[in-house]
Amino acid sequence: MRKKEMIAMLLAGGQGSRLGVLTFNTAKPAVPFGGKYRIIDFPMSNCINSGVDTVGVLTQYQPLLLNRHIGIGIPWDLDRRNGGVTILAPHVKGAQGEWYTGTANAIYQNLEYINEYNPEYVLILSGDHIYKMDYSRMLDFHKKKKCDVTIAVLEVPMEEASRFGIMNAREDDRIYEFEEKPAQPKSNLASMGIYIFAWDKLKEALIYDNKLHDNSDFGKHIIPLMLNNGMTMYAYRFKDYWKDVGTIESYWAANMELIRTLPDFNLYEDFWKIYTDADHQPPLYVGPDAEIKTSLVSEGCEVYGAVRNSVLGPEVSVGEGATVRDSIIMTGCSISPGCVLDRCIIDEGSELGRNVVIGCGDNTPNSDWPKIYDTGITVIGEHSVVPDNVRVGKNCVIYGRTAQEHYQNGSLDSGGSVVLVKEVTI
Repeated sequence: MRKKEMIAMLLAGGQGSRLGVLTFNTAKPAVPFGGKYRIIDFPMSNCINSGVDTVGVLTQYQPLLLNRHIGIGIPWDLDRRNGGVTILAPHVKGAQGEWYTGTANAIYQNLEYINEYNPEYVLILSGDHIYKMDYSRMLDFHKKKKCDVTIAVLEVPMEEASRFGIMNAREDDRIYEFEEKPAQPKSNLASMGIYIFAWDKLKEALIYDNKLHDNSDFGKHIIPLMLNNGMTMYAYRFKDYWKDVGTIESYWAANMELIRTLPDFNLYEDFWKIYTDADHQPPLYVGPDAEIKTSLVSEGCEVYGAVRNSVLGPEVSVGEGATVRDSIIMTGCSISPGCVLDRCIIDEGSELGRNVVIGCGDNTPNSDWPKIYDTGITVIGEHSVVPDNVRVGKNCVIYGRTAQEHYQNGSLDSGGSVVLVKEVTI
């Protein structure tokens, strides 16, 4: 392999349990976003737009859809003989296989892959954030500072700093301390989970820490270790849009932000395109009595009803007399005539019968998962069916091919669940 100046390692193995049934069979980075995209498209596109042409994608939880989506990297121009994209799943080493047990442990288990390219620098990324970032500028900063580690940080409101890993830095941005979710934060520089390491220093730290912790993690172990050992570490201040869509509310809100007249996050910039693996679809069809206002509607959709302030993925059909408001409808969903949807998320391939109403009633939190579904958003899992004339409240969860007998008196009150699987680990 030809030596690379910098390669990227993209951590994409997480479940994203706070997204509930959206990640029951799908890794969080593969969850659809903004109609035609998936969350992992954003860091992948950032890589190729930044000139990073070698990307290792570390997968673990429910990787089938994610692996299929990435393929050999054609949409991102990463189908290359020297470099390109490589899927790095846990594999057998010696007598038995070993799962990735931490963010740094995952990198440690792929030392051989990185050594093949013998890079000067390694860029560590998370596969579950929405943002645009030129990593080449961060690398220039790293070189200018002649440091061992550069950590991208975002200035957050001081009252929210206790929710993040905080980097305490001097006036020249040199980091002298890291605090994980401090009760009394000293600064508001929140780590974005984006790192550039000098490879020789990172490799040494990974090998050493693996002897101490079998669940080695960058925030908990590697960063403190390198700081304690006197490594030079700087904070790279990022001042653009960045979102961790790790909860139902934040995921919904980030999608809704896309449909503003002047969105904070612009998908239409030619100089920084977001690429994805999308089939060619027929054009959008809008029926004679249809109404579409302030929405993102993807190719292949057929709209005969009303769509307002919503995001529709490819091949969604909205029947006559149906109304979709403040909602996310993913690929291949069928919304039958007469339906009324308000503030809900419908996952891929689901079917709603005639005159189904979703999003009515009070804001009672979900009785089974109150910490996940508590902001008024009802979620229908992938490939689910809701029969005709059913009324569904807020903070509800429906998963599976449900029938009339699953709804008492044809309704599901706010905070209720109909989940037709034996085990749901959310």
